[in-house]
Amino acid sequence: MKTAADNTQPNTQPPVQHKKKRTLRPSRILLHLALIIGSLVMAGPFIWMGLSSLKSFEQMFSVPPTIIPDPVMWSNFTDSLTAMPFGRAYWNSFYISTIVVVSQIITCSMAAYAFAKLKFPGSKFLFIAFLATMMVPMQVTLIPLYLILDSLGWVNTHLSIIVPNALFNAFGVFLLRQFMLGIPKEMEEAAVMDGANPAFIYLRIMLPLIKPALAAFGIFSFIGIWNNFIQPLTFLSSTELFTVPLLLAMFKGLYVTQWPLLMAGATISVVPVLIIYFFAQRQIIEGIALTGVKG
Repeated sequence: MKTAADNTQPNTQPPVQHKKKRTLRPSRILLHLALIIGSLVMAGPFIWMGLSSLKSFEQMFSVPPTIIPDPVMWSNFTDSLTAMPFGRAYWNSFYISTIVVVSQIITCSMAAYAFAKLKFPGSKFLFIAFLATMMVPMQVTLIPLYLILDSLGWVNTHLSIIVPNALFNAFGVFLLRQFMLGIPKEMEEAAVMDGANPAFIYLRIMLPLIKPALAAFGIFSFIGIWNNFIQPLTFLSSTELFTVPLLLAMFKGLYVTQWPLLMAGATISVVPVLIIYFFAQRQIIEGIALTGVKG
């Protein structure tokens, strides 16, 4: 005979989980407050530049200062584009930055692979000497570089900006080398056992695995070349060859500076960098986070 206990079914429903309420501790509140203040401080100059680009010349120097432009001068952007050959300067900056970034990715990744995975006499000393170039200010080598470029006939040409920057980048080599050190040696040894040579390992194994670091370095390189000012100022003299930073400096006159137009042009010049960072910020964060991890 079946009893009442036999007819009872086991309880298969999962136990109800009660969500824990997150308590706002004073330390957490202070941390978030400090982060908000720090973010406002960092974004303050950019916000001021954007608001100033919409002001009139009188509002720029009004007392007390005018925070919100009234009326909004949208014409500053069109005036800044027509006052100077910004279209040509944008194209110059874009194609110079693109060529330099692609070249640096190729040369730096090859050098990083050699320093990280290939063993040859004097590799450590050569790597230390290579990194030592990062401690030499660019202004120290500017005059010798000018003499070399002048002897080649490259002064007042874009080759004077492209070639020296495209040859190597010590920071890029260091960044990519540290990332490659985190790749297990077993993968390389397995490829060698299958008959792969160093060129095949570099192209088919290393490059696909260091895509986050390549993306991070590419963004840093693009920003550096896009904002480069001292080299174009030294090597270029023709207006049609100017880049965006150099053309923005022409808004500063001897007696009067059109600050609203300058701020409008500076705001426009930041747009390409913001767009690239917006689409590649995940790769940048991942590349920086994993660079220091060694296998």
